[in-house]
Amino acid sequence: MSISEELEKLGELHQRGVLTDDEFARAKSRLIGSQGGSASFSSAAPPSNLPFVAGFNALRRSASDRWIGGVCGGIAPTLGLESWVLRLLIAVLTLFGGIGLIVYLLLWIFVPKE
Repeated sequence: MSISEELEKLGELHQRGVLTDDEFARAKSRLIGSQGGSASFSSAAPPSNLPFVAGFNALRRSASDRWIGGVCGGIAPTLGLESWVLRLLIAVLTLFGGIGLIVYLLLWIFVPKE
């Protein structure tokens, strides 16, 4: 199937309301940028459309609500928590074997700043 046919299908899905504006834009850019013109779209949903993957990709460290690295202030709203609750959880986990400190450092390294 050619790219133009795939774009037509995406357009139809978007017009019918099956795809949101954001999903349509991501799928379109992925289709245009993939495989140098010989793109084939599988019938399975791509992993980026899964809710937990989209939530994980939305994680950002806060630039305004921060004490040390902005990890708790940035991740807490994504999890639906207040930042102080997440800070308390990290502190308690740090007291139990240091796992909270390790988790915090890993998140500080791998989660981009907003």
